[in-house]
Amino acid sequence: MPDASDNSFRAATIAVLVENESGVLARVIGLFSGRGYNIDSLTVAPVDADGKLSRITVVTSGTEMVIEQIKAQLDRLVPVHKVADLTLEGPHVSRELALIKVAGSGSGRQEALRLADAFRARVVDATTESFVFEMTGSGEKLDAFIALMRPVGLVEVSRTGVVSIARGAKGL
Repeated sequence: MPDASDNSFRAATIAVLVENESGVLARVIGLFSGRGYNIDSLTVAPVDADGKLSRITVVTSGTEMVIEQIKAQLDRLVPVHKVADLTLEGPHVSRELALIKVAGSGSGRQEALRLADAFRARVVDATTESFVFEMTGSGEKLDAFIALMRPVGLVEVSRTGVVSIARGAKGL
């Protein structure tokens, strides 16, 4: 484990298992905003068959001391069952979903389709003037595809934020 006195910044993907009840997300977000911590990505959804538990995935960054404070403060919130820093706990899988709208005609349209094929983006809507591509992958992969779509005719992007899960048989 890194030394708590380390002043270097690092990204952290934190998974939080909470009661699925009104106000829990607001309390988690309030913890971040009240202390001036930034949230780079935030996702939340029910994860059990009964709908009683939700999983919040937060991507943030800070010094090791700040990240340790965030985890400790999250762990103290009453509806929180478990907090895990997936970036420290071992191998994990992280993905994002994006919908990317690109407008164009002629060679620009052909280029958009060629790049989409290379990036394994799927066409989920098409008109004579535009495409909507669906793509999943790492944030870096999505960023690269979006950057290539800018000169081709990028119109709009909608992203889900990061979802992440530990590899192997162990669960949160």
